This record gives sequence, C-alpha cells and structure tokens, in this order.
Amino acid sequence: MIRYSLRCAADHGFESWFAGADAFAALLAAGQLACPVCGASEIRKDLMAPAVRPARAAMTLPEKAPDMVPDRTVTRPDLSAPASELEARIAALRRQIEANSEYVGMNFVTEARRIHAGDAPGRAIHGEAKPEEARQMIEDGLPVAPLPFLPARKVN
Repeated sequence: MIRYSLRCAADHGFESWFAGADAFAALLAAGQLACPVCGASEIRKDLMAPAVRPARAAMTLPEKAPDMVPDRTVTRPDLSAPASELEARIAALRRQIEANSEYVGMNFVTEARRIHAGDAPGRAIHGEAKPEEARQMIEDGLPVAPLPFLPARKVN
C-alpha cells in the first residue's frame, strides 16, 4: 500500500491510499478519483515526504555533554485539530447537533416515522438510515436531511 498526497484543480489538498503506483495511474486515467471537498476529478500528486522510520538505535540520542548535543524540540502535528476552515465548521456543526438532539442509531427511520405520525413525543433526533430509506422518507414528506459527517463509532 502507498499513500499519496493529492491536490485538485481548486487547490484542495487530501490524502488517499492505493495498492501501488499502477493502481493510482489506472484510477486517475479512468476518471475515478475525485476531491472529497469539491468533487473535482482533475487530480494531481502533491509534494510528499517519505514516511521513513529511523532504526531503533538511531531514535535515542547518545549520552554526551550538553554542549555536544544540539537542543532539538520535536513538535508533532495535532491530528485531532481541524486542517481547514471547512473541517472546523463541520466539527462545530457536529457538536451542536450532538448537544441538541438524541442519537437513535439504526432506529432512525422507525423513530422519525413514529414522531411524524404523532406516536412518539416530538424531539430532535439524529441517526443512521440507508440511502433508499432516506429517499423514501423525503418523498413521504418527513423533514429529514443528511449530515456531513459519520456517527462516532465506539471500538472495543
């Protein structure tokens, strides 16, 4: 597997994994790559730094006098921080929705229909629905909308 840093014609940067350089070239030639921000299909590789890990022995600095070892402060990027204004706005929207509505999970369709019919108390809810179910709810006049983020998954 290989990870490429990519950039679209609108200058949005993103990363993606590929089975290899040939797989990337085939997907690009077939027009199957698109920017996750704007959907543009004109994609190019961006400047990348190789992900090379030093040997374990090289990871520790030798014990020498303080004047012989340069002072190096290693800063690591905060991967939980939003990388763009769009990501920050989506994160703020997510916090607002989670604070002001009830997560009903995979029972979203059933619960939304019960609320719409008056069989359950009216309240703001959010959850998960299959695309066909969501389309049918919209066609039936239920006030629903897709959210621009996935639900938080609890692992272990």
